[in-house]
Amino acid sequence: MKTTLFAAAFVVALTLSAMAAQKPQASQHLAGNMDAKESTSTPTPPALCDPCLFYGGDLDPTSQNAAGLSDENTLLVTGSSTYGNFNVPAEVTVTVTGVLFNVQADANFDPLTGTYDIRQGVSEGNGGTDIASGSGNLAVAATGRNFLGLNEYSIVIQLSTPLTLGAGDYWFNVTPNCTNGSQDGSCSVGRMFASNTTTRTNNVQGRGEAGGLIYLNSSYFGLTFADWCDSEFGLNARQCNALSFGVLGHVD
Repeated sequence: MKTTLFAAAFVVALTLSAMAAQKPQASQHLAGNMDAKESTSTPTPPALCDPCLFYGGDLDPTSQNAAGLSDENTLLVTGSSTYGNFNVPAEVTVTVTGVLFNVQADANFDPLTGTYDIRQGVSEGNGGTDIASGSGNLAVAATGRNFLGLNEYSIVIQLSTPLTLGAGDYWFNVTPNCTNGSQDGSCSVGRMFASNTTTRTNNVQGRGEAGGLIYLNSSYFGLTFADWCDSEFGLNARQCNALSFGVLGHVD
């Protein structure tokens, strides 16, 4: 069963054996009231989302529904990836050139590399069809936000080849690395969490992200595309609703 997980217990102090016996913790406030409504202000997406085809919106660290979801490949937690979704509407074709994730981290991005993955047809326990994946260098920029003691960063990876997508639902992931154990001690103790968004502040085409369809695929935790909205993860419906990520590209 997925253990119910609350506030500031980031499992950094747990041994690897104890940690592997549990399901992943989300960084989160204790569940509170739902946020009022989406922001309607003029959007200012992350500078690294350029050209910004889609951006789900910013993390609000003051929200009682703010959360971070395991997205990391480190010496502590290997191969744990959270996926967000974006819908390309009917009669539209887009070209995707990169993917952006906002990530809370107390592990360094070391080496400054990561992996990306784009899928179609994902559902609970089913990874669907992998249509593009690879690895490459990361561009990183601090957002200036801090959540429960972890600084947040925008990370972007460029696709090795631009990808043309027709109408439909797609799931995106970027997973950063911290595997330089010989020179970087943070890789053995630090964590990385993909941020959620509650009011979609600064979103670009944010309605293209369907609510409640964020999935975790983690060999480390023994989970195959687990729905973060499963009640046994301990998140409320607002916390697991939308992911703070972006898609770089343009409408054709």
